[in-house]
Amino acid sequence: MAYPASIATTTPRRSNNVDRPVVWILASANPSQQTSPLTVIHPIPFSIGRKSGNSLQLSSRAVSSQHAELDIHDGQLILKDLQSTNGTYVNGQRVTSPVVVRVDDLVQIADVAFRVRCDDHATATNTISEDICDQALALVQFDRMMETRMVTPFFQPIIDVSDSSVRGFEVLARSRMFGLETSAAMFSAASRLNMEVELSQMLRWEGIREALSLPDMNRMYLNTHPLELDRDDLVRNVAATREYAGDMPITLEIHEAAITNPAAMRELRKAMRDIQVDIAYDDFGAGQNRLTELIESPPDVLKFDMSLIRNIDKATPERQRMVASLVRIVLDLGVTPLAEGIETAEEAEVCSEIGFQLAQGYFYGRPMIPKAIYCNA
Repeated sequence: MAYPASIATTTPRRSNNVDRPVVWILASANPSQQTSPLTVIHPIPFSIGRKSGNSLQLSSRAVSSQHAELDIHDGQLILKDLQSTNGTYVNGQRVTSPVVVRVDDLVQIADVAFRVRCDDHATATNTISEDICDQALALVQFDRMMETRMVTPFFQPIIDVSDSSVRGFEVLARSRMFGLETSAAMFSAASRLNMEVELSQMLRWEGIREALSLPDMNRMYLNTHPLELDRDDLVRNVAATREYAGDMPITLEIHEAAITNPAAMRELRKAMRDIQVDIAYDDFGAGQNRLTELIESPPDVLKFDMSLIRNIDKATPERQRMVASLVRIVLDLGVTPLAEGIETAEEAEVCSEIGFQLAQGYFYGRPMIPKAIYCNA
């Protein structure tokens, strides 16, 4: 099997008593460059130049025949200029002697620029395995997906339990790129390049762009990544999406596990209210039931995880009473409770009796593309 990139690893690093080889990658910093989006560094030493026979051959006339070389010493990536005519640069500084390059450094080979990336999630092994090659292929696919925005938003209906009317849609991520079809696969690749936030932002934007083509102005439930809560640009990014969406109602979903700072959540909710965006806490009950955080910084909607809902019609009376008590607490806080993962009429009936106001799941509708929603409208 042929792969679009080669593989190199550093001396394995130790993390939680497990050795993990680090795969170093050169990511093209300019989409117009006539180079592969991602080049995984191998063999070591890794030569770069215009002449054929280099590990990485660049077609630019500004690049010398044998321009620069990358090597690994003591787990560090070392860059050396080979007396090139137009120079080798790291973050704008010309290389005059071997230098250590690190993740996110900008490396210029004459007029060709790369960003240094690494994947330290590779399978623990002392040899190069096909699994790492498959991971490298996924990273190449991910880079192309981000550049071309080749994602297909799907929309799963959110239902009013009282009359079964559609109250909105959760926007879910799918991709047309091989190996990245699901959101889990996309975010797995993104994590290896520290691009989870960029991916999450792009998926929200593409989701709203597609949502504007829907027949009715339904509320859109947009997801966030937990890392975004630590970023200063979350509010600014959502505000831009809000402006683009016009009058479309928007709810921002935040995973329950990320809700650890009530003061920060109150501040975020105020900022969202200022731009007319509601907040939903997602997957409540999947991990810790964060009742303290829920009481101190309540959202607009609380989505109960499917682990609490699945087979609730067959659950013990004690379990049903426990869920019902949580629903009452939520209602007393002025929060709308939503049951996720409903798959049967029996589950739907019990959730209605318990007091859920909104519901979501295959029983009401699977994720659909806009065309399918038009046909059902």
